[in-house]
Amino acid sequence: MDNSVQPIQSTNDDQELAKVLAGITQQPSNLGFEEVSAPAPSLSMPPQINPIPTPPMVAPTPNPAPITGYNPPAPDPVMGAAINATTGDLESIKKDALLELRPLVDKLDLAADEKFDIYLLLLRSTDDKTLIAPAHKAAASIPDESKKAQALLDIIKEIDYLSASK
Repeated sequence: MDNSVQPIQSTNDDQELAKVLAGITQQPSNLGFEEVSAPAPSLSMPPQINPIPTPPMVAPTPNPAPITGYNPPAPDPVMGAAINATTGDLESIKKDALLELRPLVDKLDLAADEKFDIYLLLLRSTDDKTLIAPAHKAAASIPDESKKAQALLDIIKEIDYLSASK
């Protein structure tokens, strides 16, 4: 097999180019494939493209008839009230819930750290200084020393906050 590089001659004429291309396709192939030649594209006329037909435009009906047999679900009164509630309503509900929760905290069967978290929430929400003593009592009864230390620090911070806001 000849591995030498042969220079490629440039062809300026379309006929010479056609001969070169014809010579390439006429070389015998030992690969065993059946050669099928594709029809040569016609350069004289571009291919015809058939446009896709579009349906005619129809104007929308201004007031479509209601769908019969469909009844939308009734609005949930609880969720509807929550969605329609104003900020003042929410604050009023929060205030009522805090007042109702305050006497129930002692009756809850919770771990000391959870009870402390509730007292701290009540204290921060109401700034009620009478909650400091029960929150301190809950913090002091937390068995885990690191949680107990954090709870006591929170009590000190709340006392500082309430003392500074006089």
